[in-house]
Amino acid sequence: METISAKEKKFNRLITVVSIVVPLVVAILFGVKIPNVERLGFLPPIYASINGLTAALLLVAVWSIKNGKRKLHQNLMTFCIVLSVLFLLMYITYHMTADSTKFEGEGLIRYVYFFILISHIGLSIAIIPLVLKTYARAYLGKFEAHRKLARITFPIWFYVAVTGVVVYLMISPYYS
Repeated sequence: METISAKEKKFNRLITVVSIVVPLVVAILFGVKIPNVERLGFLPPIYASINGLTAALLLVAVWSIKNGKRKLHQNLMTFCIVLSVLFLLMYITYHMTADSTKFEGEGLIRYVYFFILISHIGLSIAIIPLVLKTYARAYLGKFEAHRKLARITFPIWFYVAVTGVVVYLMISPYYS
């Protein structure tokens, strides 16, 4: 039987690979356009809603663990990960069928938009290993280490989820 440290090493290797491969694949697929496929313009409001739902469920998950509802917390966190994967699949699919939309706002709002967008993108890459390591620590029963990392992971993941909705709301008037 494997020790926790051996399992943790395996998880850490997998987390490292996933944390590198996912952003690289997304970047590569962003440049791929599927020919002769109708633009899937119905997807952005769906994946923005998934971000909003993720943000709300993250709050409920924190409430649940603070109130001793460990199983509910576990189920909500697992569901948030599933939602994030679903978001990513829809996001990639949409961008493989449509050109990127240019933000046409002017003045201060343009700077605000790009600040939110750039921070959202950067943190969405950084959150991958944080979520996976936080989840792995709970899975391995390392709850104190899980709690310590969750204090960092939660606000970043919440920010990414909320700013995903904000970016959508700011860019949606310019969809063609």
